[in-house]
Amino acid sequence: MARINIYTQQITVGQDDIDMQHRVSNLRYVAWMQDVAVAHSAVCGWPMERYESLGQGWVVRQHTITYKRPAFLGDVITAATWIASYASRRSLRRYAFWNAKEKALLAEAETQWVFIDMTSGKPVSVPDELQDSFPIVDEDAPGVFRRLCV
Repeated sequence: MARINIYTQQITVGQDDIDMQHRVSNLRYVAWMQDVAVAHSAVCGWPMERYESLGQGWVVRQHTITYKRPAFLGDVITAATWIASYASRRSLRRYAFWNAKEKALLAEAETQWVFIDMTSGKPVSVPDELQDSFPIVDEDAPGVFRRLCV
């Protein structure tokens, strides 16, 4: 299966993405973080069905988002995600969101994920096979943005 270090996806901002201040809602960024993480996992050979058959999977421990500038209706956003590190039962996934036309960084984010047994809900070690499917990218969001966009 493919080993994709940095996964990217284009998103066109729709009406449902907009909040009362006429910009992309902060909740939408959290949803996009999950969407691109799931898509990255699938293209690397780990679709949701594989986790289900293993009886193990990821849960969120913490999200952190730093907003740089707003996005608006109709904007085309590039969302990028990658794995920054693993610990025995955790991973740190990072994200960068930028306006594709203006080449402007909109937000940077990260999620601390914990790998659990789906029956007990208790943390378990991340299998080597899973770690081997997602190479570590030792860059922050501005670094990835500069490398892929500027």
